[in-house]
Amino acid sequence: MSHRKPTSELTPKAFAAVRELEKYVASTGLDKVHYKLIKIRASQINGCGFCLDMHARQAREMGMTEQRIYMLSAWREANIYTEEEKAILALTEQVTLISQGGVSDEVYGRAVALLGEEYTKAVVMGVVAISAWNRIMITDQVAVNAVESYV
Repeated sequence: MSHRKPTSELTPKAFAAVRELEKYVASTGLDKVHYKLIKIRASQINGCGFCLDMHARQAREMGMTEQRIYMLSAWREANIYTEEEKAILALTEQVTLISQGGVSDEVYGRAVALLGEEYTKAVVMGVVAISAWNRIMITDQVAVNAVESYV
C-alpha cells in the first residue's frame, strides 16, 4: 500500500462535515444496536476492513453476541434477528448497493411498516454516514490496526 495523506489533514472541513452527519444520526434516536448492525453490514458490503474491525469490536463491547456479528452477512438465513432488524438490514443492503437497482418499494415499504417513516429515514441516513466513512477509510488506505482516534 502506498502512503496517502489522511483526508482529515488535507480537507479538514470535509472530514468535519462527515463527523457532523454522524452527530446528526446519533441525534435521531436511532437505536445503538440498530446503528451498529448498519455499520457492520455496510462495511462488509463496501469492504472496509478498518470500519468492520472497529464496529465489530464496539458491538462486542456493547454486549452483542459473536453469533449476531458473524451471521450478519447471512442474516436472511439466521433466526437471531428481529423482524425490525431484518427490515433494517434489507434497507441497508439496498442503500449501500444503490447502483444495483435502487431501493425497492417492497424493502422501503416493509421498513416503514415496521419502523415508521421517520425511523426509516434515520436508518437511511445511518447508511449514508457509514458509507461515507467507508469510502474515506478505503481511499486513504487506513490499516485495520490503525489508531481508532483516526475517526
